[in-house]
Amino acid sequence: MADNASLPTQVKIVEVGPRDGLQNEKLQISAEDKIALIEQLADAGVSYIESGSFVSPKWVPQMATSTDVFNGISRKDAVTYAALTPNMKGFEAAMAVNASEVAIFGAASEAFSQKNINCSIEESLQRFEPIMAAAKAANIPVRGYVSCVVGCPYDGFIEPEQVAMVAEKLYKMGCYEISLGDTIGVGTPATVTKMIQAVSARVPVEKLAVHFHDTYGQALTNIYSALQAGVMVVDSAIAGLGGCPYAKGASGNVATEDVLYMLNGLNIDTGIDFNKLLAAGWYISDKLGKAPVSKVSTAYKAQ
Repeated sequence: MADNASLPTQVKIVEVGPRDGLQNEKLQISAEDKIALIEQLADAGVSYIESGSFVSPKWVPQMATSTDVFNGISRKDAVTYAALTPNMKGFEAAMAVNASEVAIFGAASEAFSQKNINCSIEESLQRFEPIMAAAKAANIPVRGYVSCVVGCPYDGFIEPEQVAMVAEKLYKMGCYEISLGDTIGVGTPATVTKMIQAVSARVPVEKLAVHFHDTYGQALTNIYSALQAGVMVVDSAIAGLGGCPYAKGASGNVATEDVLYMLNGLNIDTGIDFNKLLAAGWYISDKLGKAPVSKVSTAYKAQ
């Protein structure tokens, strides 16, 4: 283990629970409950909350209430309320409800791109060009996601250079930050470190974020490896919500509570109130009628 000198002193947590986390939950959560969750997260000090996505309700029924959610939240000035917008129609819907910024979604795997959005990686990036142009004209920041950065349910292992190529294209298109997603959770510290080294040769490391799923229980160690590599932004989901519908046994995003516990233990500042965060996780878990997928939350609940 490297000493803490090689770790950042501050980390920004990007909370993806209300969007990426909830979108694959079968039980429909009302707009009111989503709003309450987002407001609890903001009150806990979370400065970036992915609050919804503007996609076809036919494909993602859980996100059908995104307009109501964005219109209903009491916003804090210091908090970014972001929306995922896969196309121009989605971008326009996000602008209509004053989303702080938007996110677009590419993949490092050709097979995943075809199965997920029915087009090649190159075609998917071309589809984003009008969004990038419109966002630039409206002065709206765009965050880029790359999925399957170490492995794919169809293609298996993904070469780090392939990830670097896609990340660089998104960066050159104008994405201010690129979130590298281990969509099926197969990464280990070795594969993650190699991947980040390859990407940071083309995109400055301070423009990178990591997004880990905990399918094989590796998410926290992978985050630690990413921090050692210079990454200072971590995506996570309250209560460990979510999962990838295309991956066998792919459990949810790493739980924000677990990430915060680790960062607190490393004396890394996030600006987040631990107890308020726990309460937000218990709130949404109660609404879903299930226990949080967070070891830290479970341990504290038992005390």
